[in-house]
Amino acid sequence: MPKYLIQATYTTDGIQGLVRDSASGRKADVQAAVKAVGGKLECFYYAFGADDVIAIMDLPNNIAAAAVALSSSGTGAVKVRTTPLLTVEDVDQALEVKTQYRAPGS
Repeated sequence: MPKYLIQATYTTDGIQGLVRDSASGRKADVQAAVKAVGGKLECFYYAFGADDVIAIMDLPNNIAAAAVALSSSGTGAVKVRTTPLLTVEDVDQALEVKTQYRAPGS
């Protein structure tokens, strides 16, 4: 199943919700959302800096990833960035694909 890196930043309302719900409560809600689309939450961390939450999710496809991102971002309580993660084997296969790309100016 494809993996996705989720980086999230709480808005002021999101921080207030975190205080009300607790960190473990928010994680449980994220797990439920991921499970609802047929996925699995691999890991979930809180962080300092630009991102408040870092998670890795196993999700069936890009549609499921978009559903999780849109439903959470749509609340206005959190801003979400989603990055599809590629395995080493995926990149090796991509390197074998021959393209007709020409660099600008060449």
